[in-house]
Amino acid sequence: MKEAEYELLLTQRLILQPRAELTAYGKDDAVNGLGSGLSDVALGLRLRYEFSRQFAPYVGVEWNGTFGATADQARANGDATKDTRYVAGIRFWF
Repeated sequence: MKEAEYELLLTQRLILQPRAELTAYGKDDAVNGLGSGLSDVALGLRLRYEFSRQFAPYVGVEWNGTFGATADQARANGDATKDTRYVAGIRFWF
């Protein structure tokens, strides 16, 4: 699994965070519904407003998709191979 994200400062407090995650497997695992090769990709954007460094609410959208043999196994089980989610939350540090 490889993951990457970057923070783009739109203002001192408003931050846009693009994110990407790729997952690949070396061999098939039928028990867990995973195929070899590129298995799934997740891409997303989050926009947060930092009231302080310790408290920042955010909203965002994430797109997930499965590929190759993993997608074939998902289709055989009647599962979707693509999904879009809207997210909202609070990032906090203490």
